[in-house]
Amino acid sequence: MNLRYVVGLFAAITLAASAAHAQTNVRIRGTITAINGNVMSVKSRDGKDLQLALPDNVTVAVAKAVRFEDIKEGDYVGATTKPGPDGTDVAVEVHYLAPTTPPGQLAWDLTPGSKMTNANVQAKVIGTANQELTLQFPGGTQKIVVPDGIPLVRAVPGTRADLIAGEYIFTVAQAAGDGALTAPRIQVSKDGVRPPQ
Repeated sequence: MNLRYVVGLFAAITLAASAAHAQTNVRIRGTITAINGNVMSVKSRDGKDLQLALPDNVTVAVAKAVRFEDIKEGDYVGATTKPGPDGTDVAVEVHYLAPTTPPGQLAWDLTPGSKMTNANVQAKVIGTANQELTLQFPGGTQKIVVPDGIPLVRAVPGTRADLIAGEYIFTVAQAAGDGALTAPRIQVSKDGVRPPQ
């Protein structure tokens, strides 16, 4: 194997690896400060001024509150939880998910020490003290306490007209290698209901 071939092969592998890592997903939570054509300016929750490019086909979803009583067995939801004093997972928020969202559990960055469970509702308990959901996902189940007053939200279809300065957004933006951010899907607050996740 000659040196030129080896160098060429190494360069090709390096370029392929660079392309694969050129974009990463970044969760962004914050308040819209301006809309200028296809650029949305956002003040992130940690105080950063960000600019997000909006594709022509950007998907906009509006947050709508639901009641615990509206949640049914079989519904597909995401729940951010933290451990309670007795070790039981306590929900910080619960939101409905799109069917394309992968199920399972992962560490989450909404609050320190929180995790996200994406799962179908297997059972529901409405009690005088605590409400509970049992969530089922591939490989396991998770029982969570759902305190009164936490955000329970469904995302409903919106339009670009819902992206207004002063509204709160949650998006998983794509960050290019140069730091440029593109938001293909945005969840936005409306009538005081914020995307909770």
